Amino acid sequence: MNKKATNQYLTTLNGIRLTLKRGDLLDPMVSGNKYWKLKYNLREAQVQNDLGVLTFGGAFSNHLAETAAATAAMGLRSVGIVRGEEWAQKENQSPTLQFCKQKGMSLRYLSRSDYRQKETTAFLQHYQKTYPGYRLLPEGGTNPLALQGCAEVLDENDHPFDTICTPVGTGGTLAGLAMGGRTNQQFVGFSVLKNEGLNTQIKKLNPNTNWTLNTDYPLGGYAKTPPELIEFINDFKKKFTIPLDPIYTGKMLFGIFDLINKGLWRWGNNVLVVHTGGLQGIAGVNQRLAQKGATLLD
Repeated sequence: MNKKATNQYLTTLNGIRLTLKRGDLLDPMVSGNKYWKLKYNLREAQVQNDLGVLTFGGAFSNHLAETAAATAAMGLRSVGIVRGEEWAQKENQSPTLQFCKQKGMSLRYLSRSDYRQKETTAFLQHYQKTYPGYRLLPEGGTNPLALQGCAEVLDENDHPFDTICTPVGTGGTLAGLAMGGRTNQQFVGFSVLKNEGLNTQIKKLNPNTNWTLNTDYPLGGYAKTPPELIEFINDFKKKFTIPLDPIYTGKMLFGIFDLINKGLWRWGNNVLVVHTGGLQGIAGVNQRLAQKGATLLD
């Protein structure tokens, strides 16, 4: 796992030059920020002769899917702790869970109340005893080794950019990017969650002042896909021939274009936008949109 993402110029909008770092093209199975977050975690698992990896996520989690794919490719076992015990009876309604099982991931389902305890000492000790020899990764994969991987996303080709943008879930990608950036660069994260404590959470990961968190574009909340977002993503794909996931990169680019068009962009004029992958989630989103009779993602 030592690949670099290529850059693709998009457009110049109201004097703002936009380039996309194609993290979605890193690997057919493990792409974007999950590739960077898993890089050193799985390398360490091999060095320590761990049996496998145990981690957490929802029924449509990019993290679960890509952990399953990466561990399978490296000959490691994997266990996924899934939020929502109801999914035990409806795995066939989640393309993500089906994919995880195809890759050999063992799935365990928890009630949402139990799942909320996943960061407590008692909870983690229980799973360490239940799965001895397994490396525990948090939901979203953010830990010190993940930050190390994300700090390596940028290379010498990215030095000319004055602003780097990334979607934000748990904050690990933004924190890691800002660690690896140059002193003259600003990093802007677009939060996909309505999480008042997220800014504080990221400060714990990276106390530097070279990053900013924008919280104006969750577009209804995590995993919500309003019609204007679907329209934007479909139009973007037609214009640039680039697919966007509707949970992370799609919302970020919606926000970037909206701010520039409204004259509210307040960062640099040469902007690198990080595509964090997550395209496996499109199938699940389309499944839910179809049930509502709504327009699908192309």
